[in-house]
Amino acid sequence: MEHLGKSVFEPGASVNTGTPATRGRDSLFLMAQLRVAGGTPVEVRVRNLSPGGLMVELPYPVTPEGAVEVEVRGLGWIAGRIAWQIEGRAGVAFDREIDPQRARKASGAAESTVKRFGAAAFKR
Repeated sequence: MEHLGKSVFEPGASVNTGTPATRGRDSLFLMAQLRVAGGTPVEVRVRNLSPGGLMVELPYPVTPEGAVEVEVRGLGWIAGRIAWQIEGRAGVAFDREIDPQRARKASGAAESTVKRFGAAAFKR
């Protein structure tokens, strides 16, 4: 996995472009797979997603600047680097931008559940 962007640890570097830190970032809850440097994938929780990266909750610490791949529903495997880590959470900076809306589209399983029970079953 070749890292194409500059290190987020360099002075003046930013994972997301733009002035506000949250530009283009969606808060959400998705389950995904994370693989560190070709190792065995582990299940992680994605807490936010943007074109340039994501934040995950991890079951164990990972090496900052370490190469990772994340499999996100609707997007497949995405290569990136660990940008930061603190208290069971880590930021992943992608090697290329993605379309976060593809991850928000309903999976076939969710669609079939709505069809089986009806949309009214999911209203509050």
